[in-house]
Amino acid sequence: MKYIFTHGLGQDSSSWDKVISFMPEPFHALCPDLFALINGAETDYQSIYRAFSEYCNTITEPLNLCGLSLGGVLALHYAIDNPAKVQSVVLIGAQYKMPKNLLKLQNAIFRVMPKSLFKNMGLQKGEVIGLTKSMMDLDFSEKLKDVPCPALILCGDKDGANKKAAKGLAEGIPGAELRFVERAGHELNIDRPQELSAMLSAFWGGLKD
Repeated sequence: MKYIFTHGLGQDSSSWDKVISFMPEPFHALCPDLFALINGAETDYQSIYRAFSEYCNTITEPLNLCGLSLGGVLALHYAIDNPAKVQSVVLIGAQYKMPKNLLKLQNAIFRVMPKSLFKNMGLQKGEVIGLTKSMMDLDFSEKLKDVPCPALILCGDKDGANKKAAKGLAEGIPGAELRFVERAGHELNIDRPQELSAMLSAFWGGLKD
């Protein structure tokens, strides 16, 4: 059984280190760097999803996916496309229908930001703008019902931009569990690693019963 953690935009694989350190032993996690996976290809959603799918397809064991934000969108997309391969999915601060107006506003802000502020994202300014633009038409609304595996939907109660989407995910995915984390923002893996680890342990532990 494999556990794959996918990070959000502005993060990298190390963003999960603290969460994983609190998981009970033995625990074998895989944390791909999403932007390294594309290996020089164009930085758009389609390229990242294709590379992520190829990465997952090399693993023969059932997969348990846990994704934050962009990583959550990828995990959801893969679970929809590969229902027989995914054993469970955890979606944190994730969207299933991209909020176009919000993304357009975000990109307008990105355009006037200095390039130096994008260094922590691991991408160039133009790549970030191109990536968010390539996601604007994503809409999995009609496919949520096709996720047959157990699903845990998490969202910080201070993550106002994603609370509505969290509720929609929980309503659309059959049997999904929804939890709002008190006094928490968007990046649960950074802000609340120990609490997140406990919730993941309980969720995945319950699947084995």
